[in-house]
Amino acid sequence: MAESKDIARNKKARFNYEIVEDLEAGIVLTGTEVKSLRGGKGNLTEAYATFRGDELFLTNARIEPYEFGNFANHEPDRSRKLLLHKKQLLRLKGKTAQKGWVIVPLKMYFHHGKVKVLLGVGKGKKLHDKRATIKDRESKRDMERELKSSYR
Repeated sequence: MAESKDIARNKKARFNYEIVEDLEAGIVLTGTEVKSLRGGKGNLTEAYATFRGDELFLTNARIEPYEFGNFANHEPDRSRKLLLHKKQLLRLKGKTAQKGWVIVPLKMYFHHGKVKVLLGVGKGKKLHDKRATIKDRESKRDMERELKSSYR
């Protein structure tokens, strides 16, 4: 079994977007960023991935400055390059060229000592889709509650 430790999750991503595909990407970080992430100081709530030329960058992901860092500490909100194979980048670029498709980070985690980002490719949900998701979740919760009380 692979060793992995979660750093940050984007809980709203699956609610706001209909995720069709997941893929794992590496990320280019500085030393103080990795030390800060080991302390669990990452945040993905407003983050998204964009293309600059043929390269994919993670934007608005916040990694707090390392508390024991010196003058060489990193900038918390800088864009960070994501590492993927060329075929994956070309396929993603083709998908996001279509209207409404986005690349959203779902979680950031350590995998065998390296920081990885789980990216989700999907479309934004409309308001009525979000309402349907809430309705389904509440009905499922009510059914489980009824089943639990019937066994008592």
